Amino acid sequence: MSEASKVWIDAETKIDDAVGDEHDQLRLWLRLFSVSRLIENEVRRRLLQEFDTTFPRFDILSQIERAPDGLNLGELSQRLMVSPGNITSVIKRLVDDGLIRREQNPHDRRESFIHMTPLGRAAFARMASEHEGWIRSLTAGLDAGETRQMLGLLRKMKGATRQALTTGGVSSDPE
Repeated sequence: MSEASKVWIDAETKIDDAVGDEHDQLRLWLRLFSVSRLIENEVRRRLLQEFDTTFPRFDILSQIERAPDGLNLGELSQRLMVSPGNITSVIKRLVDDGLIRREQNPHDRRESFIHMTPLGRAAFARMASEHEGWIRSLTAGLDAGETRQMLGLLRKMKGATRQALTTGGVSSDPE
C-alpha cells in the first residue's frame, strides 16, 4: 500500500474519531468510499500481477459474461457507468486479444454487439474464480450474518439514494 493511501486512510479514521453524531452520514460515506478503494486497489494489483490484465478489462468482460446475447456499446457503457468513449480502446484491445468479438447489427449497420469468445469465457472464468476468492479473503472479518445485514442496509441506502436523486435533489434532513 502506498504511503499516500495510508495517509488518506489515517485521515479518514481521524475524522471518524473527531466528529460527533451529527456528521454520521458524512462519516458513513467516507467509510464506504475508503473500504471500496482499499478493496478495488488490491483487486487491481492482483489482476495485474496474476493475470496481466487491468480492472477495466475485467469489468468489461464481467458485464459481457452476464449478457449471453451480447451488448451494444451503449448498453455496456451504461452498465459500467462510463461514456462509450472511455471504453472504446479497451474494447479494441479485447477484440485484438481474441477475448471478445463484435458482430454488426444486421438491421442497423451503425450498431454492433459485443460477445464473449470461447477464449474470453475461459480466461474470464479463471479470473472470476480468483476474484471471488480475493473478495472472500478481504471481507473475512465479517461473519455470514453481518454480511447479510450489510447487504440489506446497503440495499436500503441505494434505494434511498436513488429516490433522493429522482425527486430533484438531496435533502439536508437527516432522515
